[in-house]
Amino acid sequence: MVRKPRWPRERNLEKQKAAKGSQLEKNKAAMTIQCKVCMQTFICTTTEVKCREHAEAKHPKSDVYACFPHLKK
Repeated sequence: MVRKPRWPRERNLEKQKAAKGSQLEKNKAAMTIQCKVCMQTFICTTTEVKCREHAEAKHPKSDVYACFPHLKK
């Protein structure tokens, strides 16, 4: 039976550990939708329904389009 050296395996493990990690920075970068009234940010995958819910709950006197102008089509 042939034994392989240990250092390539250890090096690969270090690379894998470095590749993993927190996604906090990526999540912050994905927060691209912003309410123009309160400046709260939302992740880029937020649906129109969620934007409307926010506007109705937090800003009942404001129009939905005042909070989220990108919803106008």
